[in-house]
Amino acid sequence: MSAPDSRLIHIAAAVISRADGHVLVVRKRGSAIFMQPGGKLEPGEAAEAALLRELGEELALAGTLSHPTWLGRFSARAANERDAIVTAEVYAAQFEGEARPQAEIEELRWIDPADHDGLRLAELSRDHILPAWLSRRR
Repeated sequence: MSAPDSRLIHIAAAVISRADGHVLVVRKRGSAIFMQPGGKLEPGEAAEAALLRELGEELALAGTLSHPTWLGRFSARAANERDAIVTAEVYAAQFEGEARPQAEIEELRWIDPADHDGLRLAELSRDHILPAWLSRRR
C-alpha cells in the first residue's frame, strides 16, 4: 500500500454513534473531506489516551460518552496530507448529548454509516472504518 516515498502517520480515531445508529464525522478547516474524529499520537502516547486527548481538543461534547472499545487497526491513503499513508487505531463509543466543533474542526455531521448520501468521506472512513463498524453491529 505504501510507496517508497510515502510518509507514515499513526493516529487514533473513533466511531462515535448515537442511539439512532448515526455516526459522527468531522471536517477540518480548509478541507472538503469528512472523517472520523481523532488525531495523531504523540511520541510514547497510548492510542486510547491519544484518542481521548484529541476528542477533548476537537469536540465540545456535552453529554455521556461510553468508554471506547477497540474496533481495529486500518490503513489507507491520508485524506489531507499528500503522499502519506495513515494507520488508525480505531475505537467505538456511544454518545448521548450535544456535540460542537472546536479547534481545527470546522464542521461536524451525524450520518447514516450505510448511506453517506454523496458526502465526501476520507478513504479510511469510507472503505475501512465504517464497513468494519457496520459489520460488527450486525
